[in-house]
Amino acid sequence: MIYDTVDTPYGRLLLVAGDAGLRRIAFESEGFDEVLASTGGDAQPGSLDARTQLEEYFAGERERFDVELDLSGIDGFRRRALEVMAAIPYGETRTYRELAAAAGNRAAVRAAGSACATNPWPVVVPCHRVLRTGGGLGGYLGGLEMKRGLLDLEAGAALFAA
Repeated sequence: MIYDTVDTPYGRLLLVAGDAGLRRIAFESEGFDEVLASTGGDAQPGSLDARTQLEEYFAGERERFDVELDLSGIDGFRRRALEVMAAIPYGETRTYRELAAAAGNRAAVRAAGSACATNPWPVVVPCHRVLRTGGGLGGYLGGLEMKRGLLDLEAGAALFAA
């Protein structure tokens, strides 16, 4: 496995990839050493294309990611929810309720929230685009400042693209 880091306006992100694709994106608050240890401890530093794509995203130059994701061990409702999240267009949002319905179970609003909270690829799979039904931010492992910042970045870019 290979790991890399990327600086963002909200702190560094750790990227971990294996043969099957990107396994994890982690926030500094999660503890990079702990995240690396949880991957088996055999990751070596290297350069990942995902880093370049994230730098472009934070510079307002990229709206979509073209990154192979390692989906091993993810199935059922959680996998469907992650697939639905990945399809939310840049600059748009959905509610947890809409996410649950699109993933196949309207009643699974809490499970949709859990899928967001345990998303292994934040930013790339845009869980920040999922909000509470009333429009509230909900939670975000990277912090609400980052969630608001990502939404503002996308809203601003969408306004200028029109």
